Amino acid sequence: MKFILFACCLLATSILSAQSISSDSQVRFEISNMGFKTVDGTVEGMTGSITFDPMKLDVVDFNVCVDAKEVKTGNAKRDDHLQKDDWFNTEVYPEICITSTSVSKTDDGYLAKGSLTMMGVTREVEIPFTFENNTFLGTLQINRLDYKLGEDTGTFMVGDEVEIQIVCKLQ
Repeated sequence: MKFILFACCLLATSILSAQSISSDSQVRFEISNMGFKTVDGTVEGMTGSITFDPMKLDVVDFNVCVDAKEVKTGNAKRDDHLQKDDWFNTEVYPEICITSTSVSKTDDGYLAKGSLTMMGVTREVEIPFTFENNTFLGTLQINRLDYKLGEDTGTFMVGDEVEIQIVCKLQ
């Protein structure tokens, strides 16, 4: 009986402690290009800490960043340009980070509320997500101009709205 109690305590402790993020986690994005095409891309290099227990949402904590230098669209010239100061300015702002303030249960999964910081701008966001097989899958939409991304680029060339999907796998 003592062993079972000890094993349950050990399991509860491991769930509540910060969990490691797998190296194959990534952010995927899609943005309109010239009004009739889209540009798809990924951002890798996800790091940070996650404390998640679906039974204790009051102690859930997400503090996750991606490496802005890892923005990839499949076009080397465009990827290099995205590193410059008119887009991600990766020399000054090397990371894009999300920090949670609360998580609640929904009919479809969960809803994380928190802050997204990019290019030195922090905005409140809501990210609906699911958690299955040790993987978080969340989606959100942002306006790139809210984060000063490509302010001098017209919205015909590059759309305002960016569709984002976060795939975060735990080890």
